[in-house]
Amino acid sequence: MAEEAAVHYLMAQGLSILTKNYRIKGGEIDIICREGDAVVFVEVRLRSSEAFGGAAGSITATKRRRIILAARHWLMRHGDCPCRFDCILMNGRGGIEWSRDAFSAD
Repeated sequence: MAEEAAVHYLMAQGLSILTKNYRIKGGEIDIICREGDAVVFVEVRLRSSEAFGGAAGSITATKRRRIILAARHWLMRHGDCPCRFDCILMNGRGGIEWSRDAFSAD
């Protein structure tokens, strides 16, 4: 349900959805979309509490590595292009925060 809300939010912001739930062995990306010339890899996180860092705090270094692995695989199959990693952070009260360029592959 959170991912569908994120899809609608991103589309309302003008992004084009390319695929959802892209999975490979060892990694997954919730949403892949396009904004202008850039491909945007989006992680969606929903947390009802801000304890332990809330939604943003739940994106650990291990989770980022898995997203980056899947993104590299997607780029190898679809062509190298400018890209970034965004996060859609949601709370249990319906709030949405879009964190653009939340982390890098470096």
